[in-house]
Amino acid sequence: MSPEAGSGGRQKGGGRERRTKGLLKGALRGLGLALVSLPLSVMAFTLPLVSIALLPAGVGIVTTPYVLKWARTYANWRRMLAAEWGGVRIPPAYRPVPKDANPWARTFGMLRDPATWRELLWLPVDMTAGFVTALLPAMLLLYPLEGFALAAGLWRVMPDPYWYGFVPVGDQASALGAGALALGLVLFAHFLSPRVLAAHFRLTRAVLSPSPGELEERVRVLTETRRDAVDTSAAELRRIERDLHDGAQARLVAMGMDLGTIEALLDKDPEKARELIAQARKSSVEALSELRELVRGIHPPVLAERGLGDAVRALALRLPVATEVSVDLPGRAQAPVESAAYFAVSEVLTNAVKHAEADRIWVDLHHAEGCLRVSVTDNGKGGAAIGAGSGLTGVERRLGTFDGILAASSPAGGPTMVTMEIPCELS
Repeated sequence: MSPEAGSGGRQKGGGRERRTKGLLKGALRGLGLALVSLPLSVMAFTLPLVSIALLPAGVGIVTTPYVLKWARTYANWRRMLAAEWGGVRIPPAYRPVPKDANPWARTFGMLRDPATWRELLWLPVDMTAGFVTALLPAMLLLYPLEGFALAAGLWRVMPDPYWYGFVPVGDQASALGAGALALGLVLFAHFLSPRVLAAHFRLTRAVLSPSPGELEERVRVLTETRRDAVDTSAAELRRIERDLHDGAQARLVAMGMDLGTIEALLDKDPEKARELIAQARKSSVEALSELRELVRGIHPPVLAERGLGDAVRALALRLPVATEVSVDLPGRAQAPVESAAYFAVSEVLTNAVKHAEADRIWVDLHHAEGCLRVSVTDNGKGGAAIGAGSGLTGVERRLGTFDGILAASSPAGGPTMVTMEIPCELS
């Protein structure tokens, strides 16, 4: 036999071995998934319904967020299995809920989320059709074992007649027919089992994936946030041009005129020339200071060099109000996210200093559950609100570009707490 023929035989044998291993792996995975998912799906469906039913009694207000969070954790686990075992990606599409929201807001925020009802709809489907499609690959392998056992003589201890599939088994000949049927089922399983398990994951995706209407809403929100980002960038460019024109540029022009006058007075009036030199030096220092402030307003060097935590600490040191900063960030977010968070914190702190009449401010930065969370609290007079004409509206628009959210709690008399969340990963 030629080496090529031997190589081709080994490849065919290796392909059959891989298919057999894949068949066994798929059957075991399907069997384990069916046995584990059925009781969990029943719990994930029953507990939220009971908790929601208890809302009028007040108990559900407390229990529903925790029950729904557990159900979401279970659904996300199933999403992970669909990606790892079936290559089917089902991205979650939950609406964010502020971490400091009260139980009432958290409960009804989660109940208004279409993803919650999508998961509650998916659970009965998973308990029925999902259970069958997960269990079928294992049954297609296990059921033929009974047929082979009947053909080997087990038929003798079975009641007469004993049905194996559509074959009535009562003697050795019919038992051999059952064995033939079992062999056919094995061949059938060889081709069908992988497709059945894939169909299970596609069924999960069909129910859990966002509807076209939700996707359209998502596109609308992204369009609005992109437009807001463009408008914000344009306004920022106009501010920079205005500051350059009215500040540093005007000082540099005046300094150039002073230098021309100094050149003409050096021989005629040295004393006046020295005065103008001192004035030009002062103008250059002021122009340099304004340029540094302008650069710091575009992207602070400390933010680029040392990260968001140190940048906020440096920002707090320049405030006229005692400010305590707490940072728990094990890594750094992407530069645009850090920049957005920094300027959002800067705007909130500026509002607190100007309008809150506070004598103490606390800033907390940490990362949890895939979100950068920032809270700014002051002991001022309160009354801050997100609305037209409020500085917080601009902060909300800035965060919206990154799918971030902003929540404010500011009762009359204070204190005021502004919480910001931006989905991101740290590196």
